[in-house]
Amino acid sequence: MPTKDPGERRSIPRQKSDDYSESAAETRRKFLHQQTGAALTHTAGYSTRPEDFVGNIENFIGVVQMPLGVAGPCLINGEHAKGWFYVPMATTEGTLVASYSRGMRLLSESGGVKVTVVDDVMQRAPLFECTDARAARDFCQWLDNNFAAIAAAAEATTSIGKLKEIQRWPVARMVYTRMNFGTGDAAGQNMTGKAARAAMLWIAENYPPGFLHMQLSGGIETDKKHSHINLLHSRGKRVIAEVTIPAEVMRRLTRAETKDVFRMRQRAMIGGVLAGTAYNGPHSANGITAMFIATGQDEANVVESHTGITFMDLAENGDLYYSVTLPSVICATHGGGTKLPTQRECLQLLGCEGEGSAKKLAEIVAATVLAGDISLASAITSDEWVSSHDSLGRNKL
Repeated sequence: MPTKDPGERRSIPRQKSDDYSESAAETRRKFLHQQTGAALTHTAGYSTRPEDFVGNIENFIGVVQMPLGVAGPCLINGEHAKGWFYVPMATTEGTLVASYSRGMRLLSESGGVKVTVVDDVMQRAPLFECTDARAARDFCQWLDNNFAAIAAAAEATTSIGKLKEIQRWPVARMVYTRMNFGTGDAAGQNMTGKAARAAMLWIAENYPPGFLHMQLSGGIETDKKHSHINLLHSRGKRVIAEVTIPAEVMRRLTRAETKDVFRMRQRAMIGGVLAGTAYNGPHSANGITAMFIATGQDEANVVESHTGITFMDLAENGDLYYSVTLPSVICATHGGGTKLPTQRECLQLLGCEGEGSAKKLAEIVAATVLAGDISLASAITSDEWVSSHDSLGRNKL
């Protein structure tokens, strides 16, 4: 319920000396109880020290407890993720974990899912406004000629970030750039923002004609928004997962025929085109969101990460080739929420701790998406979609 006096503004309590303490959290909970009547009893129950949340939350009052399940095992034949994996998934949607587990069994009994990371970049997109279109064209050439110095200025702000490329699109008298960085095991949005700002300032100081205007983001990086440019040029890790499922394995484990799954998906993809979906498969966001919450990712990055393209091909012998291409998987094993205790435990389940494990995590994400897609597609084909949710996915009243 709202405060008793809606015209009175009551500020949330903060402690200047130590705002990340149990006493500070308790003060805020009591304040909110007085203002709203909410007890916050379960919110106040947690095993992590409040000070561990510094850098991850402000006005800390407690935790939201999400059910955590595990799907698998799944056999993954990646370049970084190799072997059997049990995948932690945080969700409140019944049937989800069971469906992904079934898909993982299907992939595993088909020899495992092959996963490949084909690109890995994170962007910030400074905008430069020149005097006219010819000056904008000349500036693009100047960027090429001075790339090494620009990269040095950017990389001076980070121990792991590397400027790989500066893409640019002249429009009128403006140049929209995308500075593409390698960011190691970090997702890198903050890292690239700081590095791109340093690069932009160096450019402003060293480009003789100067600019009418410039700004750190021209919007073309489309941070935490779906966009067609990231489908083509990638933001994060471009990952492809693929498998060939024998007709016998599909029939035995799902009671569906590969030819019927192929027919159903071909028609459903046209429906996706009509609707203008960002992903033409069954449901990439389900698995990605559950994994992201479990492993401490920035959950807003699901908007970009779920975008993708599925492709199927039916062999003459009835075997089904199925692939998922995710062009913008933004995940990390360092920084952000990955340092928190329960999220760190989930990363340990996957063996995704330590240097060089972000691509491994991305491969597991893509394999998980493929497992969920094939499970749902076969359930729709065999008419078990509704019955499975009736059995597992509804709270009985």
